Amino acid sequence: MRLANKVAIITGASSGIGRSTAYLFAEEGAKIVVVANINVAGGEETVAAIKANGGEAIFIQTDVSIASEVANLVKVTKDKYGKIDILLNNAGIFGSTKEIFIENMDESLWDQVYAVNVKGIFLTTKYVVPEMKKAGGGVIVNIASMAGIRPVGPRSAAYVSSKGAVITLTKALAIELAPDNIRVNCINPTLTETPMVELFSEEARKAIISTIPLGRMAKPEEVAYAALYLASDESSMLTGTSINVNGGQII
Repeated sequence: MRLANKVAIITGASSGIGRSTAYLFAEEGAKIVVVANINVAGGEETVAAIKANGGEAIFIQTDVSIASEVANLVKVTKDKYGKIDILLNNAGIFGSTKEIFIENMDESLWDQVYAVNVKGIFLTTKYVVPEMKKAGGGVIVNIASMAGIRPVGPRSAAYVSSKGAVITLTKALAIELAPDNIRVNCINPTLTETPMVELFSEEARKAIISTIPLGRMAKPEEVAYAALYLASDESSMLTGTSINVNGGQII
């Protein structure tokens, strides 16, 4: 198994990409720490499914934008499993139930999107890295988005700019942490079949799909397989890079 005896923290694992990645990592031998904040039931369902399939997992409710909760996440994980090998930063929000023009956007909405999508990665990395250094290395995988390279359309400034920040943050962390044998990479999925899709209008979804040569949305498990590659020793020479799981979008 490609992740045998590894311990992986996966944020936003109550559904979608995070859940699919948790399932796949568990099948490959990793012990999974499922993290979610709002969708507690979904997080517990992810753990139950992993255990039913013979894997090992625990659920820790955590708001990744709050330092004390992230510190607790790392402590509980270390107390339970003794180490942290992999951090998958998947927690993310669009920030609204509809697309919003910039002049109509509340400051609180902007702050909320950045708190989860960017600050959340800062905090999880901040608290996980000391444990990875003690262990002699580790892997961090950040889920960004193709929207961080090319905006998905108007009325999405907070989300797309936050994902652009994730891509750049990944590169900065890769340089900083390379001497400690900690690799940091990111994945840029195109529009993916997750609950977040429902926040886009039908018109917006069709417009995005029209830019994808393969002519469809990505499946969560397709993103999970990219994460597995980056988390495994097979990608041992990769750091600071992005894998675009995009069906050929914006070639």
